[in-house]
Amino acid sequence: MSRWFDSGGRPGREVMALHSMWEHPRLITAGLMSMPVALLMVDQSLNPSIRLGSLMVGAPALAAVFCPPLGVVAVVVITIPCVVLAAAGNLALGTANFWVQLTALMLICVGAVGASWIRERREDELARTRAVAEVTQRVLLKPLPPSIGDLSLASVYLAANEDAAVGGDLYAVADVGGRVRILIGDAHGKGLAAVETASYVLSAFRRSVRQRGPLHAMVTDLEEDFREDLRDATAAQPDTANASLALEEFVTAVVLEVPEKGDGLTFMINFGHPPPLLIDHGQVTVLAPRSCAPPLGLGDLDSAYPHVETVDFPPGATLLLYTDGVIEARNRAGDFYPLANRLPGWARLEPEALLCAIHSDLRRYVGRGLSDDVTMVALHRTRPS
Repeated sequence: MSRWFDSGGRPGREVMALHSMWEHPRLITAGLMSMPVALLMVDQSLNPSIRLGSLMVGAPALAAVFCPPLGVVAVVVITIPCVVLAAAGNLALGTANFWVQLTALMLICVGAVGASWIRERREDELARTRAVAEVTQRVLLKPLPPSIGDLSLASVYLAANEDAAVGGDLYAVADVGGRVRILIGDAHGKGLAAVETASYVLSAFRRSVRQRGPLHAMVTDLEEDFREDLRDATAAQPDTANASLALEEFVTAVVLEVPEKGDGLTFMINFGHPPPLLIDHGQVTVLAPRSCAPPLGLGDLDSAYPHVETVDFPPGATLLLYTDGVIEARNRAGDFYPLANRLPGWARLEPEALLCAIHSDLRRYVGRGLSDDVTMVALHRTRPS
């Protein structure tokens, strides 16, 4: 039996609604309830020419932003009597201006309760959406094992849309008995369509690798299964325009076959994906393929498909696989992130620490939110003791 390790890499996040940013909502409600009382006390002590009663309407307005509907009602219940007492103390009770102010206050209070209710519903909807995204990520992209044989592994996955939690990047690892096969890829397009395409590739990888055939046969099956899944998925779509577009989806990818132990041959097939980087003795080598295969989904464009190459992965070295979201990230000046130039300074780090260093440095370099998904997998071959 093959053992499976599909990975989404990003540390798990608790799914929270926006109001969870406030750790003590009751304290916020209590503070807003005390606001009109405090204004009333100050109003009574000031010169009669200075009146603070009109400021009390700010309490329910703020409560609509920070408090649940019941909290807003509590603030309203306190605010209305305070406004009436302030008017009585100012000898304005019963005047036309008082009734105008009271009517305006009542409208604000009703609007505050309604706005709070709508906000809470939308926050709940967002929480449910993020929960679905988290479950989707766990189903499609499961955590990597820390080690397989002599290999140490680590991964990181950052969706450009953090609320979505998943995107079009993918990777998976399969232990097929003495050798480890690793897939990293980037689906064409954005949004849910890219997630769907990525899921087809992962499913095809699972099926093809179970055959335990040689690498070139596995990726041939992977290509065929992926295209068959696309055809099956689009056949049920009544909109022929969308169906034809879906059949044109493709995924750039790199597939590696690495021996679990020793320094046996490592094989690679590159499907138009950014080449892996080898870090060895402080030096960084770009494992650029001599010939790239077409992206997955476009295999019929090349009669010699696939192109299997041998790469060097000696003991003590680290292999870094990544998607173009890393090297195409730009700083505010428009310069691309120089990944290969940064790596020598982190050459001695273990895979997990290496990815943390790259992630932190990338965030600082960009200085804002990521514009594309970022995915990285690091493998370190332990030196024999």
